[in-house]
Amino acid sequence: MQTIIIDDYLKNGILIEKEFRKIINNINWKNFENENVLIKGCSEFIIPTWAYLLITAKLVRYAKNIYYGDLKSPIMIYKS
Repeated sequence: MQTIIIDDYLKNGILIEKEFRKIINNINWKNFENENVLIKGCSEFIIPTWAYLLITAKLVRYAKNIYYGDLKSPIMIYKS
């Protein structure tokens, strides 16, 4: 299962929407084609809901299944 960790896109513990949108627009989403993808939750920082929604919207076209949470107990949020 491939994992996307939103914490990797934080700047000093803050997610800046304009910069985050640029970053996700430059990701090669085809790398997730027909893959199970986990969007890692449970950050020590506050991650706005829109960040998860933006990533999910990009993944839906490619991923086989999309999960949220952690590897031990993922929650399915999309099934193709």
